[in-house]
Amino acid sequence: MRIKYSLQLIVIVFLVSCEEKKSSDVQQTKVVEIPLIDVNKMPESDKDNGGLVLPEGFGALVVADSVGPARHLVVNDNGDIYIKLRIDTGDKGNMALRDTDNDGKADIFERFGDYPNDGRFATEMRIHNGYLYFSSELVVYRQKLTPKKLIPEGKPEVIVVDKFPIRWHNAKSLAFDNQGGMYVTFSAPTNACEDLTLNNGDANAIVKGEYPCSQLNILGGIWKFDEGKLNQTQKDGVRFATGLRSIVGLSWNDEDNSLYAVNHGRDFLHNHAPQYFSKWQNAILPAEEFMKIKEGDDFGWPYTYYDHFKNKRMLAPEYGGNGIKEAKDYANPLMGLPAHWAPNDMLFYKGDQFPERYKKGAFIAFHGSTNRAPYPQAGYIVAFIPFENGKPTGKWEVFADGFAGVDVITVMKDAKYRPMGLSEGPDGSLYMSESRKGKIWRVMFKGDPTTFGEAELEHMENRKSRSYIKKPDQKADLLTTK
Repeated sequence: MRIKYSLQLIVIVFLVSCEEKKSSDVQQTKVVEIPLIDVNKMPESDKDNGGLVLPEGFGALVVADSVGPARHLVVNDNGDIYIKLRIDTGDKGNMALRDTDNDGKADIFERFGDYPNDGRFATEMRIHNGYLYFSSELVVYRQKLTPKKLIPEGKPEVIVVDKFPIRWHNAKSLAFDNQGGMYVTFSAPTNACEDLTLNNGDANAIVKGEYPCSQLNILGGIWKFDEGKLNQTQKDGVRFATGLRSIVGLSWNDEDNSLYAVNHGRDFLHNHAPQYFSKWQNAILPAEEFMKIKEGDDFGWPYTYYDHFKNKRMLAPEYGGNGIKEAKDYANPLMGLPAHWAPNDMLFYKGDQFPERYKKGAFIAFHGSTNRAPYPQAGYIVAFIPFENGKPTGKWEVFADGFAGVDVITVMKDAKYRPMGLSEGPDGSLYMSESRKGKIWRVMFKGDPTTFGEAELEHMENRKSRSYIKKPDQKADLLTTK
């Protein structure tokens, strides 16, 4: 019996020893935690500011040169960057970036996203209440972020599903009201709900619009959902506002607890009604719209458009308009912005790094026009709208230029970069993405904030004379054709 007990004891000791060895091996092979960025250390700007032109006192560096065609981006409070990629096949439609040596340049790039990519208008990327929210064209997802870990764990949760087929302008942009509400855009695929069958075969007739526009039942508006409820569809939400053609830039302003957006105005005034609109008017009208949106607002699409020269909402030609008739009983924007510039993101600045005049104002990324011929294409900048006493001053400024890379943009493809997404970093730096190659910039203020004023902005104001920023002269600025 004593011998048998001794053998059992030896076996037990051996097994314990093996378990301890296994545990020791696991500890030896454990991945060392990646050091996080020091968000209080501001890196040096690139000597050429990454090719950008900025107000005096500002500098920029290229965080990443080409992550792939990028849409919106967001920066976490530890400096990690998440980017929505514009891809429509496969999985892993998101990109995560991390800087581990505090030089401002990303040195870890990791694709992730266990969900099907369903269209090239996949847009959104936001961090809210510890979750990373992002969207394809048809689905809004979220994943829980774990402190110190770059990639969210687990399979994405489905928050909202669009059950209708993919269509043009299918971006699902998001905003949160900090009270459990999530706002989602359902943009319209047409210019003015036009119906070519109403022209009776007359090629010279004014294009007619469907009335009432059936698209407004499920499109052309913003719906409000529960930010934490899974597997919602449009019928689970509430239509918050309507008459909005296409919104990609959507933001909640904490200063007045209100929803703001930048709306893409319609195209083809001349094409649909050449009797009333010239090709020049087609290039300069109608406005893109910077708007504050209240529940129940109707901004008049497709029956109207906004003329930022007259500061009036006008009746669309498809519904009896002629460039003179005004439209009544619809909401107006806070201000009109240049036509066809494609405002694709908007950010209210909350940080302390930039000079005082930028606090509480709005940055807008203009993706740039595609259809202003025979005049040059325009936009392709990041602009800033100052606020005073809680309202926009009515003027916009060139904040970042240099994306286009050419003096005259004949067609959209001539532009080297197209500004797309905006995000504020934990130290108040402004991050910007572009959609062609996926270049990411970080803009920082290096000057004296107490002396920053009009003199530092003068050379940016002068840039408004460039062909892709100024209002074209009706005759002098026509593009020459070979």
